[in-house]
Amino acid sequence: MTSVSVGAGVVVGPVAGLQIGESRAYAVHDRQIAVFRLTDGSLRATDAVCPHRGGPLADGQFDLAKVVCPLHQFAFGLADGRCTSDGVGSVGVHRVEDRDGEIVLWVDSAP
Repeated sequence: MTSVSVGAGVVVGPVAGLQIGESRAYAVHDRQIAVFRLTDGSLRATDAVCPHRGGPLADGQFDLAKVVCPLHQFAFGLADGRCTSDGVGSVGVHRVEDRDGEIVLWVDSAP
């Protein structure tokens, strides 16, 4: 899907296309961003690539607070991107919202 700019945000798709408990990676400004639809219906977004070995975070298990990389089980906070393990680094966290049924992301163009 082609992204569309909305103000400073980018529409990446319909919220209805991302069921509760699902996540998906979207390309925004030449970056991969993982969007998570939590069990409470809210949305969260992080960089889609684990800094450890490039694992696909959108494929990881997640809850209201964290996502776990499917490759080596490092957990990253959805609020701040920090890893719970030392030495792994963190991931970027991005503003995301449901705007009139569309997923809108705000991502800096530079990684």
